[in-house]
Amino acid sequence: MRSLVIAVAQPPVHPLDIAANATRHAATVRAAGARLVVFPELSLTGYDVDAPLIAPDDPRLQPLIDSCAATDTIALAGAAIAGPHIATLLVDGDGARVVYRKVHPHGASEARFQPGPGPEVIEVDGWRLGLAICRDTGVEEHWAATAALGIDAYVAGVVDRPADEAVVAERARKISTTYGVWTAIASCAGATGPDYTETAGRSGIWAPDGTVAARAGSAVGEIARATLFAERLARV
Repeated sequence: MRSLVIAVAQPPVHPLDIAANATRHAATVRAAGARLVVFPELSLTGYDVDAPLIAPDDPRLQPLIDSCAATDTIALAGAAIAGPHIATLLVDGDGARVVYRKVHPHGASEARFQPGPGPEVIEVDGWRLGLAICRDTGVEEHWAATAALGIDAYVAGVVDRPADEAVVAERARKISTTYGVWTAIASCAGATGPDYTETAGRSGIWAPDGTVAARAGSAVGEIARATLFAERLARV
């Protein structure tokens, strides 16, 4: 049966230090034991609306590229990119590329950033993965438009306050049960910038029936991992 091992990670963040964060991401990839490792929103800089823009060919990403090559892993990392956009970079042994731009930048704090063009899907080993970043997960129209592309899983990186942990979990459960897909959310833990001196952690993976397949705690550095099985899909 077709399966995919996914890990959702919440590594420590060094504010605005791309080189240090890429090294931490690389160590997480090596520890995760997964084909796909998902990181939180703006994970390569921390959540700072003045974060420097990262180009996919930035040499500071090389440790992460090398770790993906060594482990045959694909990483989804968070970065600010030209546009400017809040984005997801896909990193593998061949390098990095932009695969998604946040469609719903949130409030005055993200006024610097332009909305992305719309939902996107990537394919990993035959699995169709719809992408999202933080606020996107709270917009039901985004779920529907992404699901309409034909997905096996909805995958997001987020930053949330500790008090919002239950909200994120309920969104994930609802996405899974509404569309019959897996949902994987990497949620930042610890401090990640001036607006978030504490964050929720509790990254998780939910099965198509809404049950929890794996869940991290609130501590920095935790990883949750699950094997996604195609026979459990129940897309409508």
